[in-house]
Amino acid sequence: MSADIRTGGENPVRLILFGVGTLALVFFGHVLWRDWPGDGDLLRLIVFYHSTLPRGAVALLAGAALGLASALMQRVLRNPIADPSTVGVASGAQLAMTAATIYAPTWMEYAREPVAFAGGAIALGLVLALSWRRSLDPVTVVISGMLISLVAASISSTIVLANGEYMMSLFIWGSGAMEQQSWTPANNLAIRLVLAAIAVALLYRPLLLLALDDANARALGLGVTATRFCALGVAVFLAASVSSEVGLIGFVGLAAPNMARLAGARTLRQVLVISPLIAAAILFLADGVVQSVSFGGTQLLPTGAATALLGGPFLLWLLPRLKTQLQPSGQLNVVSRTGHPRGMIAALTLAIITFAVAAILIGRSGTGWHIAQGEMFDLLFEWRWPRVLAGAVAGGMLAAAGFSMQRITGNAMASPEVLGVASGAGVGLATLLIFSQDIGRSAQFSGAFVGALAAMAIVLFLSARYRFGSERLLLSGIAVGALCGSIITIVIARGGPESMLLLAWLSGSTQNVTPWEAVLVTGLAATFITPLFFLLRWLAILPLGAPVAKAIGLKHSLATGVLIAFAACMTAAATLFVGPLSFVGLMAPHLARLAGFVRPAQQLVASILAGALLMIFSDWMARNLTFPYQLPMGLMTSLIGAPYLLWALNRRAR
Repeated sequence: MSADIRTGGENPVRLILFGVGTLALVFFGHVLWRDWPGDGDLLRLIVFYHSTLPRGAVALLAGAALGLASALMQRVLRNPIADPSTVGVASGAQLAMTAATIYAPTWMEYAREPVAFAGGAIALGLVLALSWRRSLDPVTVVISGMLISLVAASISSTIVLANGEYMMSLFIWGSGAMEQQSWTPANNLAIRLVLAAIAVALLYRPLLLLALDDANARALGLGVTATRFCALGVAVFLAASVSSEVGLIGFVGLAAPNMARLAGARTLRQVLVISPLIAAAILFLADGVVQSVSFGGTQLLPTGAATALLGGPFLLWLLPRLKTQLQPSGQLNVVSRTGHPRGMIAALTLAIITFAVAAILIGRSGTGWHIAQGEMFDLLFEWRWPRVLAGAVAGGMLAAAGFSMQRITGNAMASPEVLGVASGAGVGLATLLIFSQDIGRSAQFSGAFVGALAAMAIVLFLSARYRFGSERLLLSGIAVGALCGSIITIVIARGGPESMLLLAWLSGSTQNVTPWEAVLVTGLAATFITPLFFLLRWLAILPLGAPVAKAIGLKHSLATGVLIAFAACMTAAATLFVGPLSFVGLMAPHLARLAGFVRPAQQLVASILAGALLMIFSDWMARNLTFPYQLPMGLMTSLIGAPYLLWALNRRAR
């Protein structure tokens, strides 16, 4: 099981690198010329020496640190798309610093880097735990990192929403603001980069042996696990140092080692030396461009958000150059078969009805818990039934989408989030909110739906080029999701009135769903779910693989394309009403298999019912747990999904 980079076309890549370096010097030269102090201009002189020059130094040092960190991660994980952004380290560090700013501000004053390191290390530890028994294969690592990042982003958004405009400034800084007021951050980064370089030099020989498979490396006396953890510790140390000083800088590290290999770097020594240089040039260029296009001293976007725009396109460009031999990173096996599938389905249906009635009747008020009755019931019923219905239907659609994706790919890790459709809906919504924050729900629905369809079309187009291969499908979805997510981050980081609206949508909530919208989402669910029951033969055959499907007479590309389209439409419709952060599409099909449902029809029905039940429960908990404040539903599903994910992926299949 491996993943590598085709090394053809070295000369064009070298020309690109030469162009990047030249442009970096041109743009930063323009900044230096613009800020150069005149004779006797003391204030301009102070700004030049204590802001402009340190900013350039920080850009070079932060880029070099991220390039070295990513080179280590890609070597240790044998994964060409591993970097602090894709494996959750950056999001974990930001969450730790966000939480510390509110709940332990003294830590942020005296121990900011240890806080960031702890958050990044915990996030990476979770990713390793999720993918360890899958031999750290690249697809599982990246999907696990993405899901951990979703959990961290959900919790961070909740903290920001709970603390209003005060925390918005932290969000903007966390998007990679490079402004400097002294040489202290540059000095700190330089010291840490030197320490990391010394550690890498000491680890050089063990890292060479990691090119072998684990068995041969151990036969030569290498402690494989210890070497991995030491190297990853250095990588997290570097990434946390950058995050603590300037915030999140996305995908610079992803590009640098791959560009180094494409440019002709063959040995480990060459990759470790050239990658930091390339990353430093890329970040130096990006920051120079950001400063050059700023007007009136106001930047249009943070540097980190600008570099994040490189991630999606670079992943898309990298896809045809990846040589992958990836097996499905998960199993669709049923642990134990239920002898009474109809009785189990009836029990699930009864549980949904019971929970729905309880969610409408039971709640908290200023005087404590109550059961609505009489006039109170008439008043609350009008507000509660739309959100309960919308939540249940959206959960059912996400579950059906997750079930379809897992059957298509044969990968138990596949989920609707991987398609990037939810992020596409966010881009459509953000585009409208930039121009006006007073648009109605129908206009928001239209913008989000157009964005979702655009993201779906891109993923389908890219997947079709590779005949909808499972690993290409997943990586295409991750790439599109990364690009859309960076655009949303840029819009939020602008700090305008639309920022809080987007954060609220991202965190997920049904509190604003109207009766008309509840009926609409129910109609959409019926439209998209019903055809799946006429395509059960496809769903039964596709997990067996393309060769078997062709031998049976099934057109694999056609079947896969149609089912992906339905999955994407269901994901788009659900996220329009309940937000994009949810593990329901991942958990519900797993629960159906764990309950013993074997046949595709039974699993599909059970998945839909489990998804609806999970969403009703999450919405009720979000409404009552911290009354009178309402938690985002995305946070609740994340808190339920994270421990479940950790357990499910490490469960030994019989």
